[in-house]
Amino acid sequence: MEFWKFMFVPTILFMVIVAPMWITMHYRSLSRSSRSLSQEDRETVEQMLETVDKLTDRIATLESLLDADHADWRTQSERGRPKEGN
Repeated sequence: MEFWKFMFVPTILFMVIVAPMWITMHYRSLSRSSRSLSQEDRETVEQMLETVDKLTDRIATLESLLDADHADWRTQSERGRPKEGN
């Protein structure tokens, strides 16, 4: 019986103070980890996508200029590459 008298107060303190805080912090961390992108991250992704679109347009423009000036530039660039596997 002495053991139960000794453990009564720590058990009550654990159940009243520690366990609720532990559960709250656990589920708070779960919600943070499963949260979607923040507004700042979304804006960054949007800026990156705009940059990718601009670069794609630039590449298409450069290829069309090269096609107009040097029609066989694609075959020349393929001949200059070392073969893979050697």
